[in-house]
Amino acid sequence: MSVPEYGVGILGFGFMGRTHTYGLVNLPLFYAPLPFRVKHISVCTPVPAEQAVASSMGYYRKIVDDYRELIDDPEIDVIAVSSPNRFHKEQLLRAIDAGKHIYCDKPVAASLDDAREVMDAMGRTNYKGKSQVVLQYRCFPATLRAKQLVDEGFLGRVFHYRGGYIHSSNINPEKPLNWKSDKTQGGGGSLFDMGAHTLDMMTHLLGDIVEINVLCETFIKERPHKETGERVPVDTDDVALMMVRHASGAIGLLDATKLATGICDELRFEIHGEQGAIRFNLMDPNWLDVYDVRDPAAPMGGMRGFKRIECVQKYPKPGGGFPNPKFSVGWIRSHMHCMYSFLECIALDKDPAPTLEEGIQLQRVMAAGYRSAETGRWVRP
Repeated sequence: MSVPEYGVGILGFGFMGRTHTYGLVNLPLFYAPLPFRVKHISVCTPVPAEQAVASSMGYYRKIVDDYRELIDDPEIDVIAVSSPNRFHKEQLLRAIDAGKHIYCDKPVAASLDDAREVMDAMGRTNYKGKSQVVLQYRCFPATLRAKQLVDEGFLGRVFHYRGGYIHSSNINPEKPLNWKSDKTQGGGGSLFDMGAHTLDMMTHLLGDIVEINVLCETFIKERPHKETGERVPVDTDDVALMMVRHASGAIGLLDATKLATGICDELRFEIHGEQGAIRFNLMDPNWLDVYDVRDPAAPMGGMRGFKRIECVQKYPKPGGGFPNPKFSVGWIRSHMHCMYSFLECIALDKDPAPTLEEGIQLQRVMAAGYRSAETGRWVRP
């Protein structure tokens, strides 16, 4: 039986462009049988050294330096936007006008105004393509299971939670300023880059955030320029501490930083409800910890306490069969499932999540966070 075939164009050949390439190339191994086929991949990068590396890989049908060449190509059905944030708006607007399916790295754009232009363009053109924002931490078996448990009412009424996304990549003050720490290119700092993931995760699990209160701090106020070595001011936040309130009444405390000395890469949350609790840590991704107050507490503690659910690589079919559901899961595996889920939605005409519209709502929350940091007050998105 024939399956639909898609050409994919990746805009950007940095870390995420290569990550998406890895997923596209390996999907047939991890999801068999696929309900679609990736017939070819093309990539756009204006950097000659990156073009040379891309050419050496042998994966790409086309390697170009102008993103418009991929978007305007009738043989390309899906555009993966993996460029620095400041380029997202113009690339998304053209992809929307061309009616392409869109897979966009977070955030949707470098500013809320840019994101609103993207939303307006979708309405103006009556955009019919499928879209998804790459918030891949939804796509571990453990976080998929967490979502199931919350939706089933395992927690009962949710009271509060704590969590965040932290690592230590920026603790060296001599690390050159990169685009993610440059407001003109990235649009924000830790709140924008790291906070996007943790705010999305808690929205995904617990529903809309209706109010936010944020404290931002820049501890390393100057860094060397990447090319000249001259020390330049840093205009983005190193640390963001967030208090949030959900429409359900649940409240939470989150942090986002790249100055967490001693931490490799932790997205973690612990949610406390009337009937139970769940917790997850990205550095221990094979397990979801759960606590059930319905377990007997006697004698001498009975069976009451946190338990570990062995989620490992137990993806729903056709995933999970390779390499084996019992083997430990890795970071890039979540990206593969995120990409698979999106292409499956195109093939089977299902609704992907989170869509560009949902990504823009997340951007409203982050923009409200920055307004809160400026005013010292609670702000509604």
